[in-house]
Amino acid sequence: MIRQGFSTAALIVLLDQLSKYWVVHHLMSTPQVIEVTPFFNIVMVWNRGASFGLFSSGSEWNPIILGGLAIVVSLFLTIWLIKSKSRYLSLALGLVIGGALGNVIDRVIYRAVADFLDFHVAGYHWPSFNVADIAITLGVVMLLFDGLKTGRRDNKLSP
Repeated sequence: MIRQGFSTAALIVLLDQLSKYWVVHHLMSTPQVIEVTPFFNIVMVWNRGASFGLFSSGSEWNPIILGGLAIVVSLFLTIWLIKSKSRYLSLALGLVIGGALGNVIDRVIYRAVADFLDFHVAGYHWPSFNVADIAITLGVVMLLFDGLKTGRRDNKLSP
């Protein structure tokens, strides 16, 4: 289980950083909006806050505080992963850990998170996001479903 979780986390970090590198350094070297479909664009947005731009005060402390918080949460989730006895739970935790660490790397390198996936319908745009955000969201949804299973004892973080 541990190997699956750590492998998932490593794969997410790799995919996230490769996609961001390609978008930031090649595709968006001249910032632009690339219309891929009638409902999806590739854009370049630098998120200096948390999810959906929350807490983006522009403070120089934001990358340090938000990055530090993500590392603390990742350490907590890693302890949970080590104690996990479920493949499903290990996968979910690996997705969240990998996504969190992918965004921490951005905060260290760029002092902001590179978001570039832009979905929209009828003029309404969902906030831009990236591969790490997808992994975090999917992992959290999986954790919620796992937590709803009644009678399970292997999905709890206990001594």
